[in-house]
Amino acid sequence: MAGGGGDRRSVARKVFAIADAFTGREELSLSEIAGRANLPLSTAHRLVAEWVEWGGLERGDDGNYRVGVRVWRLGVRQPTAMRLRRVAMPYLEDLLESTHEHVHLAIRDGLGATYLERLSGPAAVPAISDIGSRLPLHATGVGLVLLSYAPPEVFEELLASGPRAYQPGTITDERGLRRRMAEIRSTGIATTVEELTPGAFSIAAPVRDATGEVLAAVSIVAHVERLAEPQISLGVRMAARGISSALGYRAHVD
Repeated sequence: MAGGGGDRRSVARKVFAIADAFTGREELSLSEIAGRANLPLSTAHRLVAEWVEWGGLERGDDGNYRVGVRVWRLGVRQPTAMRLRRVAMPYLEDLLESTHEHVHLAIRDGLGATYLERLSGPAAVPAISDIGSRLPLHATGVGLVLLSYAPPEVFEELLASGPRAYQPGTITDERGLRRRMAEIRSTGIATTVEELTPGAFSIAAPVRDATGEVLAAVSIVAHVERLAEPQISLGVRMAARGISSALGYRAHVD
């Protein structure tokens, strides 16, 4: 039985075990949390209730739990993320000025893209993203960029998790996702159309550090009617390149 009477872990370690239970999983039932954290159901219930009250976990209408916004916002405040936001801000502001839509900066966290920044125009398309929110890699522009440049085991983990089709156009099958990732690595840009939010499309590009590693992604989320406007794609590319350059990345030109 999970977490038997011989469990000598401190309360803090049990709380950390609950956090670790969500590794590779977006949401869990209470019994799944107890099993993955090796805790008795009664102990898991008590600790999870305290996490929910604090805001570290959120309970959905289906009774399952997911990591709460408060935890993600703590992560956003860590020094590397703060520096990235600071360096990126002028480029994000320029992108907002030229498009008047949603401008995003995100990093990968497990199988999700965590949003470090969101700037929005007054008439921007309705979107569910917000600073500190965590959205799926396979259904967002920034997420697909981050997935495409992630270690291979991340993709295998995603497939094993059973990626969800949020909209009819969401690509979830292995062949389709592999084809898409290869295209993103070839072109350096990702495009999604109504795959998470009806009426919206996104265009995203990678941000590289001084070593050339992709550590973030920049995107625009806009009304589908604007999909053919070339300045949106160009603006995203230029913003990503500008931030990468400010971080010390120097692209090799043959």
